[in-house]
Amino acid sequence: MTHSSQAPAPTAEAKGPGTGNAGWLARYTDAVMNTFGTPGRVLVRGRGAHVWDADGQEYIDLLAGIAVNCLGHAHPAIIRAVTEQLSELGHVSNFFTTPAQVGLAEELVRLTFPDRPAQDSRVFLANSGTEANEAAFKIARRHGGSRRPRVLALQDAFHGRTMGALALTHKAAYREPFEPLPGGVEFVPAGDIEALRTALGPDVAALVVEPIQGEAGVRELPAGYLEAARELTEAAGALLIIDEVQTGMGRTGAWMAHHLLAPGVVPDVVTLAKGLGGGIPIGAVVATGQAAALLEPGQHGTTFGGNPVACAAALAVIGTIRSQSLLERVQQLGSAWSRELAAVDGVDQVRGRGLLLGVGLEDWLPPAAEIAAALAARGFIVNAPRPDTIRLAPPFILSDDDARAFTTTLSEVLARAQSEKVGS
Repeated sequence: MTHSSQAPAPTAEAKGPGTGNAGWLARYTDAVMNTFGTPGRVLVRGRGAHVWDADGQEYIDLLAGIAVNCLGHAHPAIIRAVTEQLSELGHVSNFFTTPAQVGLAEELVRLTFPDRPAQDSRVFLANSGTEANEAAFKIARRHGGSRRPRVLALQDAFHGRTMGALALTHKAAYREPFEPLPGGVEFVPAGDIEALRTALGPDVAALVVEPIQGEAGVRELPAGYLEAARELTEAAGALLIIDEVQTGMGRTGAWMAHHLLAPGVVPDVVTLAKGLGGGIPIGAVVATGQAAALLEPGQHGTTFGGNPVACAAALAVIGTIRSQSLLERVQQLGSAWSRELAAVDGVDQVRGRGLLLGVGLEDWLPPAAEIAAALAARGFIVNAPRPDTIRLAPPFILSDDDARAFTTTLSEVLARAQSEKVGS
């Protein structure tokens, strides 16, 4: 399927003879560790919300690198910021700082804790979401010490794949090959306030939560849960750590999802990544109050964290979201699109906020992974975090026409799946 596009599709020959999808995938299998399985496509170019593979096939990208490319592909503001910064200074290590690093830290404090004095908060810059959560885990340990050995996380949580972040991640298939993991982590049912009340005590260092659990099928914590979590953690002397790696930086139509879901709740620590750099690797930990001073010199670090090129990209993302009123755009498109998707025959419910949507499928349909493959064959990139859910996390600049085209195609794909089931 070919969609209206903003750039010509590259040919396989332009990338070298014999290097279409099949050729590149054969080379991939021989050269790259099998941690992800065989990729479905080899993507070679992108513009806006569209990408092309090595065979010249065009797709509408509704996954955006798993909620990363918030401004789409090859956005001029990111290209300009990265090019200008790299032409001046590309890397300095953590022995030095740069204006880009300082400016980004100041922006993140303002965005994350808009109602607190800026001098009460601090930022640690990393390279990814899992690294941000590793740093947050260490903050929890510094807060707890030997008196508070327990850390609470939620069932169905996903916080990353490095050892500390993996310890906070609930899925057994991710955890078990690497046990024993860092100890002291316990899981409580997501959304169950009484279970949280029972689990919290003076020996708990921190509670770590996602406001919307993406890997669980885009499931929002119920109303009142974050408020109760803040109240209970304060009473117990524990930190509240909110993982906004996927939900932050405008993905839900607010700078932070917890601003939207629980106005007035001020966590101790917020972790960010994904959309923060618009495709350039960067992560951040933003902490306030006592939590902002717990990591001391020598207790944590990163060679590449705070890289000026990555910081310049993040500043460009923030500036573009502001100047183009993209928070409002995300709210408007997400609300309208959710209603349209919910009306599709075969869709059970649409969960999420803004442009982080989980399309829940009726149980008579094939597994969501099969539906996602059928959609890819029709020119749409999505993914299936659970057997009954299609996840949509497109660029904020997605057009109404592209959203409508997906809704129409989803309806056709589900109708065909139904007819094939009836025919069998």
